[in-house]
Amino acid sequence: MIYQCAAGMADREAGVAMRLDTIFRLSSLTKPIVTAATLALVELGLLELDDPVTRWLPGFRPKFRGWGKSAMSMRRLLSPKPANTPMTVRHLLTHTAGLSYGFLQPPNNPYETAGVSDGVADPGLSLEEQLKRLASVPLFHVPGTAWEYSLSIDVLGGVIARAGDAPLDSLVEKLVTAPLGMVDTAFSVRDRKRLSSAYIDGKPPRLMQDPDVVPSENGTRIQFSPSRILDANSFASGGAGMAGTAIDFMNFLETVRQGGGAILTPHSARSMMTNQIGPLRINLEATPAWAFGFGGAVLMDPILAGDPRAAGTWKWGGVYGHHWYVDPEQRMSVVALTNTTPEGMTGPWPNQLLDAVYPTH
Repeated sequence: MIYQCAAGMADREAGVAMRLDTIFRLSSLTKPIVTAATLALVELGLLELDDPVTRWLPGFRPKFRGWGKSAMSMRRLLSPKPANTPMTVRHLLTHTAGLSYGFLQPPNNPYETAGVSDGVADPGLSLEEQLKRLASVPLFHVPGTAWEYSLSIDVLGGVIARAGDAPLDSLVEKLVTAPLGMVDTAFSVRDRKRLSSAYIDGKPPRLMQDPDVVPSENGTRIQFSPSRILDANSFASGGAGMAGTAIDFMNFLETVRQGGGAILTPHSARSMMTNQIGPLRINLEATPAWAFGFGGAVLMDPILAGDPRAAGTWKWGGVYGHHWYVDPEQRMSVVALTNTTPEGMTGPWPNQLLDAVYPTH
């Protein structure tokens, strides 16, 4: 680790300074960790990437069908006609299963109407109820035909719990966090005194309430409940449910970058950082320069993206205010965890940090 720094306040009201071992709500930084656990189960022969989801979750059978006139109808009309295409583990891993997130859609969308959780609110909700609600909402597209950021890793958590015959939190600890010594990373908070408070960007940022709603510029909104991570009855969200430290997560990224270490074979580690969606591209970037691997986006065309990082860079973020990337050409991993949403993920700060890391671009 060449450089590490803790700056600012973990709790402004209480006067608690940020530390290197401050614990954060990881939100979507959970996804690559659960992805690694999934690939470890594949290596053990307990799961196959092309297993139908219904092999492990027989009741999870959402259908692709029209929703009538809505903000989402045009996309659905342009999607291929329904086909006998089973949703697979691979589709879940790559966000090509046809699912979505409620926070990416306008208010009063079908996910919101069905009470589907985005994994960062709704304390006490069980996985069984979450999957029941999600299965009641039609798919956005036929599995495998488009990329849509989604709750698929929550579904994957249910799949690997069945395949591994153990709760998701136990599997992730056994297969990933314990072998790597990630002692502060779990689906619970190991030391509540070190848990950062959560803030919403503003001048000044305001302390997040419980629950709280954060609107976005495009008219969507996301609901947060900071207390969710402290409620033992909350389902272990494979997409957003862990807490941990920057030191632990850097350890994880460097393990993947260097070939998998104690948790994965070099082949599986490389697969996480390699395009897994063929000619499809993700729809959350300004240009079609990013594909998706297992656990994060993969930069395919730096020139098209106007990005100083090398082709093959692997990245993602977390809605509580985090971003990370691995540039394999530079043999470098960068982790930046903040306690302010959305600034730490999509505001000016990530670009300012990129300028600092690549000063001559």
